[in-house]
Amino acid sequence: MSGILMMVIAIVVLGGAYLLYGRYLQNKWGIDPNAKTPAYEMEDGVDYVPADTNVVFGHQFASIAGAGPINGPIQAAIFGWLPVLLWILIGGVFFGAVQDFASMYASVKNKGRTIGYIIEEYIGKLGKKLFLLFCWLFCILVVAAFADVVAGTFNGFAANEAGEVTKVVANGAVATTSMLFILEAVGLGMFLKYTRFNKWVNTAVAVLLLVVAIALGLNFPMYLSLGTWHIIIFVYIMIASVAPVWALLQPRDYLNSYLLIFMIVGAVVGVFVANPSCNLAAFTSFNVDGQYMFPILFVTIACGAVSGFHSLVSSGTASKQIKNEKNMLPVSFGAMLMESMLAVIALIAVASFAKGEAAAQGLTTQPQIFAGAIANFLSVIGLPHSLVFTLINLAVSAFALTSLDSVARVGRLSFQEFFLDADVDEENMSPFLKFVTNKYFATIITLVLAYLLTKVGYAEIWPLFGSANQLLSVLALVACAVFLKKTKRQGFMLWGPMVFMMAVTFTALGMTIVKLSKAFMTTGLDLGNSLQLIFAVLLLILGVLVAIQGIKKLLEKPKKESETATA
Repeated sequence: MSGILMMVIAIVVLGGAYLLYGRYLQNKWGIDPNAKTPAYEMEDGVDYVPADTNVVFGHQFASIAGAGPINGPIQAAIFGWLPVLLWILIGGVFFGAVQDFASMYASVKNKGRTIGYIIEEYIGKLGKKLFLLFCWLFCILVVAAFADVVAGTFNGFAANEAGEVTKVVANGAVATTSMLFILEAVGLGMFLKYTRFNKWVNTAVAVLLLVVAIALGLNFPMYLSLGTWHIIIFVYIMIASVAPVWALLQPRDYLNSYLLIFMIVGAVVGVFVANPSCNLAAFTSFNVDGQYMFPILFVTIACGAVSGFHSLVSSGTASKQIKNEKNMLPVSFGAMLMESMLAVIALIAVASFAKGEAAAQGLTTQPQIFAGAIANFLSVIGLPHSLVFTLINLAVSAFALTSLDSVARVGRLSFQEFFLDADVDEENMSPFLKFVTNKYFATIITLVLAYLLTKVGYAEIWPLFGSANQLLSVLALVACAVFLKKTKRQGFMLWGPMVFMMAVTFTALGMTIVKLSKAFMTTGLDLGNSLQLIFAVLLLILGVLVAIQGIKKLLEKPKKESETATA
């Protein structure tokens, strides 16, 4: 199958799904375009801020994308292009988009509250506590996995089979550009906060800063080792996750939007002009080097198909900016389908290389393979390979950094909220509560555990991260299904994805626990793998407990009016 044909199939399926299935869900759940949304009812200028659809869409997509829709399909390509493509399209439409839309809808109908609060409201306080603990552990895994991906993209040195170490110019250029990008974002934040220019002036300034950072990066590459980048990235995450939003996150996302446009448009154009051939087999085997297609395929491709993390974004930040209920469909359902498109592009990218060709070109990490392929495509029309490679790598690392500090912030808040109930008087808290709910302590403990896990490497962490991510999607689907039932709305379309993902995640976590337990009994485990085993056991227990509580509520017979009146 050619790259163009794969792209056309994806466009037709995803576009048709939006027009047909998305609007079907919108009608079934009863979207009210005249109802006031939480953004208006609770507008505070900080979290609850009504925004235009395209602005919220940009926020949603930049937050959910990260490196996931690129890493997952490239790693899962060992099973062949056909199962990967089918899961992206089916999982993206009937699993991921449904989950994201339902999570945002449930949040908007509950004053913009998160999935955790929805669980408390419709399932119970114990469910909320267990869910917050699960979220905290999950966020640690995300930070560990993505931090290692970014550090690998910045790593300025590579060793060949003979042990000779050489400098990687492209990685050094991306590293310099990314660091300048962060510094420029701070300056842009000051500019936007303290000046009142129109959007065209702000846009011109943002584009100019972007061009300057790229030019300096290409001319002054920065060469640092993988371990050094791990430390720098975690210091950055710690600062970014406690800094005021206007000072770094908002201006950086503003800059990111231009990278996003370039990457998606450039990749699509590249596929159509180059029409790369597919050098992957349609299907290889159900068992590839001890990795079974079920459940590995479905936990490896999370972002791009269905991802539990999306529910945290849909119900945590984006829902508080929705101007009108009808805008939820393009923001949540639409952003998920756009992410599926990016995952298809990643599949076309890895399929364009013959066996061993990417490694021979020095492309070792998934973002590098993706960037190298798109650069090869666009070089057909004369664009400089090094420039395109740097821009694509910069875009991927920028999205990963966005996910990193966003997830670190969510992890910190989950840790703090775990110790706080609605009836807690924050002014008269005990010294212990004040200590554990301190934002600096919560941030440090979250990042220290993530740093220790990072040393294992993302390749080892990714299956556990994928399992935890998909188990989070199970919990989000359960919570949304309970909400729809309690509010007398149809939720049958959530049941199939919920049951299937339960089978996937419980199997995957069980296999991980068995594998690590055997290693522990025979050769022993280092600190990173020991943490993986502990995390896997805790995540499985917490996930099962929350799921059981939710399913009980889901299967609970509705009380008769006479019983309700007596109660």
